[in-house]
Amino acid sequence: MLTSWCRRGRLAGRSGRVASLGDVAVVRLFAAAREAAGTGRAVLPGDTVDAVLASAREAFGDAFVAVLPTCRIWLNGDAAAGDAPVGVGDEVAVLPPVSGG
Repeated sequence: MLTSWCRRGRLAGRSGRVASLGDVAVVRLFAAAREAAGTGRAVLPGDTVDAVLASAREAFGDAFVAVLPTCRIWLNGDAAAGDAPVGVGDEVAVLPPVSGG
């Protein structure tokens, strides 16, 4: 389902947007977000958290888009604002609410 693949040091999504490896992040997906995306990890372009999430929406489709509003977003282990800058090797984590007992 993921449409972004490394190609000559660049990534391209369905939109055809191409990014250098300087503005990509590792996206980690958990629980319902992982199920909706069909993967637990992806490398996606974006220079801010919002841009990375836009790439994720495009790559993973409607099921992921439906889950995303319920999720908390973390950047390198800390809660993140959408305008937080993302650099190469940064990790954006998508954490849906979980219940336990």
